[in-house]
Amino acid sequence: MDRAAVLLLFAASVCPSLHAQDNDEISCYSSREDNTPQKKKLWDGYEISLGPAGNAAETETPCTAAIYNAAGRVVFDQDLTGEDFDGDGKPDVVFRTDTGGGNHCCWGYVIFSLSPKPHKLFEIAMEGRVDFEKDKDGKMVIWERVSAPGAGTLGTTMAARPFAARVSRVKDGKLVDVTPEFCGSKDERLERGYLKPEDLKKLASAREQGSGDIEEIISTLQSRTAQHVFCHEYDEALKDINLWPPDIRDAVVETLTDAYKIDYPEFVAKLRENFKKK
Repeated sequence: MDRAAVLLLFAASVCPSLHAQDNDEISCYSSREDNTPQKKKLWDGYEISLGPAGNAAETETPCTAAIYNAAGRVVFDQDLTGEDFDGDGKPDVVFRTDTGGGNHCCWGYVIFSLSPKPHKLFEIAMEGRVDFEKDKDGKMVIWERVSAPGAGTLGTTMAARPFAARVSRVKDGKLVDVTPEFCGSKDERLERGYLKPEDLKKLASAREQGSGDIEEIISTLQSRTAQHVFCHEYDEALKDINLWPPDIRDAVVETLTDAYKIDYPEFVAKLRENFKKK
């Protein structure tokens, strides 16, 4: 089944009333020479565009399709649709979605399976870069550059927002965090940022004086801590926290305790044990 066919099957399956509302179906067949581009209104301002690929003679999928939202942005990801995300041996469908409440600022992915019937597998918010890759066994691996927990609460603005890498696989139709599996590699996406001794002096000095441009230093420290936590390198993360100036360390611990308590309770237990209030 080519990607255009997958898309059309999905559209018809999730909206059974589509044919009842309008019997003028659109189609694209590789066996026909008169494949003229076609468009069709869907619902809620969406529109599907279907027609021959520009290099139809050179590709195995001579038909190409796209779905646009009311703002004219493509929301069907043709490059990713057709990949097997959940490991059931069958192609899945990928849509791009507006996660910014209509402000057209933030986007993400929504992945659907068509087997045994159309259903949503999972969503991924595009906080930063997202890479879809295959491992040595041909299984899908998803790399996300995500905001460090507690970002924005320890002295950074959006311009210096701290990020760290998280890796997931799809198991039983759900995203499962498998970051520690990859932390022993030399992949640059898992780098823990480096801070020079003078950076730490500058951080302490600026805090004491109540001034100084230290955003990048704070961002690097938060990013590094987050990567250690994502990799389950909890002792290293605790060392990072000890680098904060003593006068604000308790506030940092409180912030990170709240930020990590749901997803990383083991780390939070270590935090509480090592930074007990006196």
